[in-house]
Amino acid sequence: GSMGGKSLNAQIVGMAKTSNNTGYWLVGSDGGVFSFGDAHYYGSMGGKHLNGPIVGIVSTPDGGGYWLVGSDGGVFSFGDAHYYGSMGGKQLNASIVGMATTPDGGGYWLVGSDGGVFSFGDAHFYGSMGDKNINKPIVGMATTSDGKGYWLVGSDGGVFSFGDAHFYGSLGKYTDLVGWITTISPTPDNGGYYLFG
Repeated sequence: GSMGGKSLNAQIVGMAKTSNNTGYWLVGSDGGVFSFGDAHYYGSMGGKHLNGPIVGIVSTPDGGGYWLVGSDGGVFSFGDAHYYGSMGGKQLNASIVGMATTPDGGGYWLVGSDGGVFSFGDAHFYGSMGDKNINKPIVGMATTSDGKGYWLVGSDGGVFSFGDAHFYGSLGKYTDLVGWITTISPTPDNGGYYLFG
């Protein structure tokens, strides 16, 4: 199913899948959550006051819950997703644009558009682009299957790898991209990744 053709209070900004790939959630910038297939609805921020729009959703490893993250770094947990902290109410150099969870669901990372990375729970910090000059804003983050590394991707397709995440190439050197990159997704064996525009 989808929300295509239905009236929405805000645009859809993120999607997460269940552990067996037979369901998914969509989240709107207002925090509204929509579930399909075997994805259960555990709650949302729709209709509640937000300090910043929601920018992403990440599911727990067993699919029994999810986290929402706002551009201000606020984190909201539902179902069996535990709250481990956030950047909400703290001074940020740039808006939060993405979130990723550890393999056991015991922690998560937040990433800002400047490449700054913030770790909570059992998520370890392996480095960031927060103090470096980047050509275009960071738009997404993905972790290795063991949770000991991560990739960041910029809107120009530039890829930055940390921890045990290997660099396999990027689109950052190309200047004739039509549109921009919005997310990165690794292969299950961590032997490569896809960039989506």
